This record gives sequence, C-alpha cells and structure tokens, in this order.
Amino acid sequence: MISSQIIRTCLEELRSITRTEFCVQDPAGNVLAATENMTVPDSHLIAGLTASAVDSQIIGNSYSLKVRDDDETVLILTACGDSDYTFMVARMAAAELHHLVDAYKDKLDRNSFFQNLLLDNLLPVDIHNRSRKLRIPYQVPRAILLFEVQTEEDRIASELLSGLFTVNSGDYLTEVDENRVILIKALETREDYPQLEETAQTAVAMLNMEAMVKVRASYGTIVGELGELSRSYKEACMAMDVGKIFRAEHTVSSYNELGIGRLIYQLPVGLCRMFLREVFGDSTLPEFDNELQTTINTFLENNLNVSETSRQLFVHRNTLVYRIEKLQKSCGLDIRTFEDAMTLRIAMMVSAYMRYLDSRDRQ
Repeated sequence: MISSQIIRTCLEELRSITRTEFCVQDPAGNVLAATENMTVPDSHLIAGLTASAVDSQIIGNSYSLKVRDDDETVLILTACGDSDYTFMVARMAAAELHHLVDAYKDKLDRNSFFQNLLLDNLLPVDIHNRSRKLRIPYQVPRAILLFEVQTEEDRIASELLSGLFTVNSGDYLTEVDENRVILIKALETREDYPQLEETAQTAVAMLNMEAMVKVRASYGTIVGELGELSRSYKEACMAMDVGKIFRAEHTVSSYNELGIGRLIYQLPVGLCRMFLREVFGDSTLPEFDNELQTTINTFLENNLNVSETSRQLFVHRNTLVYRIEKLQKSCGLDIRTFEDAMTLRIAMMVSAYMRYLDSRDRQ
C-alpha cells in the first residue's frame, strides 16, 4: 500500500489549492492521513460505505468517496463540506489518489519483475509477456551496475541513486539483498564501456563525498536484450567480489578487467591449498610486515627494477637488496628472478582469496 507520508503530502497540496480539508482512511475506517483542521468521520460509517454498493455518500457535512484499485476499494477519501464545489473537489482528489495508487502498484510490479529477472526466476516467454505489459522495451542495450554499501546507510544510498538515475531515461533501480543496490542502466547506441565506467565513478564519488556513504561499485558486460540481464548481474557480482579481494584500493571494478583475479576466484579451495603447500611447504603464506609488504608490491610494480624501486621507496639500493634477501630467507623465493616473482605474486593473490573465503564463512 502507498505510504501515509505520500498521501499526507498529496492532501496538503490539494488543501493549499482548494481550501478544503481532507481525510483518507482505509476500508476499515483507520485514519491514514488528514489535514490539520479536518474532523475525521466515524470508522463505523466508513466501514458501512466500504460494504455498500455506492461509490460515494454524504457523512455529516462531508463527502466520502471510494478510491478503487481494479474492483477493490483500497482507500476512502473524505472532503469537508456538502456543496457542489466540495463534491467536485472530492472527485478530483479521489482521481489524484487513484493515479498515485496505480503508480505505486506499477513501481512494485516493475521491482518484482526485475528482481525475478535478475535471479533467473522467469521463463523466456514470461519475460516477453511481462515486459510488454509493464511497457519496458525488450531490445535496448543495458548493463548492470552494482553498488555495495559498506555502512548501514543503504536506504540513503538508494534514495540518492534514485535522484541520479530516473525511469524516464530507461534506468531502473532495485535491490535483492540488504546492502546492495542494483542499477539497470540503459545505454544509447553510441555508448560503451568508457561511459559505463564514468557513470559508476560519478555515482560512487557522489555517495562517498557528498553523502558520506562508503560505497563500492562494479558492472557487468553490456547486453542487448532483457533476457540476458541476469548474466550481466552475475558478472557484476563476480567483479564486486574479485575487486574487494584483489583490487581493494579501487572503488569501481569492471568484469572485463579482472585479469588473473578472475581465474583465481574460480579455483577450487583444495587446489589453492595444494599450490600454497607446494610453494611454502605449508598451506599458508608467511606473514610479512608492512615494510616488507610495501617493498614487494613496489618491486613488482616496477618490473623487478632495483634502481627504480629504491628511488620510489627513498631507500639505498643496498637496503633494498637486504630486504629482498630477507624475503628470500623467509619464503625461499628470490623475486629478482621472473619465475620466483611470478610465483610469489600468484601466491599472494591465492592467499588473499583464501582469507576472503574464511571471513565469508565466519559471517
């Protein structure tokens, strides 16, 4: 049912225009919203109107009208006054409430449709039929943008995104769990992944900076039909997980740019443990302090270049060599050689993946 706050706002606007007091009750006579000076009709009289075959009647010095959804009475609107003007105003107000009920129902239907679509709960023929009924174009380039809220302010994030992306432009927002907001983004023919990346970066920056809501984003591949959106959603979910594991410093992850993280993410747990045991003689990676961890990352980023790494770390070349030799004694790998450097890099990623699985299992 449409919220009382929306009904109250509607009544206040109508009151300011018509100078008429209003009240809205449910079919049982419970008050949902009323203007300040309105005398609320007795609930028994409202229940009697609901049960009767008439659509309106005078109750005291007010007009009461039914607001229907199909053939069912969902609201009773009462306007204070018994003149022809009051009756005309009451009919206009009832028509406005009817449109609000229809719009809210349409929104719920679309939300349910997209949730079932993304979760693969619809047959292809159902997708065609329901999209046509809901007036959702079937063949439009779209992609899934997934926003994961890292705080408890997920409702704020959803509201802000609703203001940024509108149904009028073909975009739709929905949710399938408590901390993820899904944007079904419609694209123009000329738009491609750079525009998708820009959209994701803009939304994350707005939420992180302006609303102070910590958010990560990911997106799947662009698909041409509604029936393929579930694939883009699964890709966005994978990109979100892989990004958190292997690209924690980035707030936006693309399915098309996951690199070797995509492969490691899909490895069986037993194979990961076997690899770590083969490299280190144990199923875990040795722990490195922050200084050694920074040294390893910088050395690998600079393509095993000792001079450039020492320059960026502001340390003497001999100090860097000492750290590398310390690492070699710790784990048995000399990262000055390509093979050992590659082995350590993969082992670090596999170890990060194992820690992610352990933390997920503990939740």
